[in-house]
Amino acid sequence: MKLDIVKNRFIFLALSAILLLPGIAAMIYSTITYPTHTPLKVGIDYTGGTTLQYGVKEEISNNKLADVRSALEKGGIDNPYLQIIHVNSQESDLKSILSIRTKFITEGSSEQDNITNIVNSEFSDPQLVQVASVGPTLGMELFKNSMIALSLALIGIIAYLTFRFQFDYALAAILGLVHDALFVCGVFSILGLLYDVQIDALFVTALLTVIGFSVHDTIVVFDRVRENLKYYSKKMTFGEIMNASINQTLTRSINTSVTTLITLLALYFLGGVTTRDFVLAMILGIAIGTYSSIFFCSTLVDIWEDKKTA
Repeated sequence: MKLDIVKNRFIFLALSAILLLPGIAAMIYSTITYPTHTPLKVGIDYTGGTTLQYGVKEEISNNKLADVRSALEKGGIDNPYLQIIHVNSQESDLKSILSIRTKFITEGSSEQDNITNIVNSEFSDPQLVQVASVGPTLGMELFKNSMIALSLALIGIIAYLTFRFQFDYALAAILGLVHDALFVCGVFSILGLLYDVQIDALFVTALLTVIGFSVHDTIVVFDRVRENLKYYSKKMTFGEIMNASINQTLTRSINTSVTTLITLLALYFLGGVTTRDFVLAMILGIAIGTYSSIFFCSTLVDIWEDKKTA
């Protein structure tokens, strides 16, 4: 059975609006209500914070890491970011280093003592080996660099697609990327409001990866459209060529996305807690990127071509 994307194009545009509007509303609300005035709840990577590292004489499993995180949250530590650093030195009896990142705290304060007491209750004779703090100024610098990275990626994609195809194709692809990024950011904005989920530098990494994956899928469809136009432009309308091109690439797009999603789902359910939000952003981005490449970007190009010939 062949999909008739062109015939139902306004249904797909309406579906895109339904997917995006709740997230956009959440981002507007977050920008107004958060002290940082950001559309998403940002973590200590961007607001500044403190990292405490404890050396322990045992290997730390992912389950144990989850238990420590739960104990810290029950002890009043908001959104601690935990990481395991394995030690291979023969000169030390330490097997692992537990790295805990949290909001900015003063060295020797009651908050630090609280964290140390919790770690002491979870491990036998842990040693505090390092305390390091990152101020809000460095956090904002990282945020600016992240935004510059996103902007440069979008400019590069526009330039390449304009050269490779033509500007209206490039514009449709960029709107598709904005569509995908808004969806992922909107979902995380909602999660931030409901479940206090914060974004960090890994989230930006996931967003850049999603952008690359999405535009790759879109280019495959557009490339097939360009090839079919060479041979069938006198026999078929642009809408018919677009439908044929989408159906010719549909199986490949779905197979690529499904195999990627299987891997990501395994990482989400079986991987560590520290990468779960990163993997979730990837899952959401690849799913919506597959949808937008087939149903959103192609629809925009078809509408513009109709207006050209009208």
